[in-house]
Amino acid sequence: MRLTSFTDFGLRMLMRMSSAPDRAFSTAELADEFDLSRNHLSKIMQRLAQAGIVETRRGSGGGARLARPATELRLGAVIAVLEADQPMVECFGTGATLCTIDKQCRLKARLRSAERAFLADLDNSTLADIALPAPRDAA
Repeated sequence: MRLTSFTDFGLRMLMRMSSAPDRAFSTAELADEFDLSRNHLSKIMQRLAQAGIVETRRGSGGGARLARPATELRLGAVIAVLEADQPMVECFGTGATLCTIDKQCRLKARLRSAERAFLADLDNSTLADIALPAPRDAA
């Protein structure tokens, strides 16, 4: 299974945030650290905030931090949130499918089962298990 860059970047952000759970991170700071688009990370941050994974605050001292301890954030659940609008195959989407064998396809059930197993296996780990080491301050 291949994850989207949206999910990849979201996981990177969460891994950094879980290394310092009491600290607020700005999107600009995370974008600079990972050499990624600030605009793209803002969209990811919005999705994570809507799902209750992070909480954000504007203004001085603002930024984003984990909404719950990293030990409570299961990886499968986080990935399901980040991949929510990216079906594994076209026929899993919400719109009409162009697939000509959709009505008689026996692969779909197996793919759904594999997707559930993939996320369930990831749910055996938490964000705390993959947290990045806290960066060392320059002395």
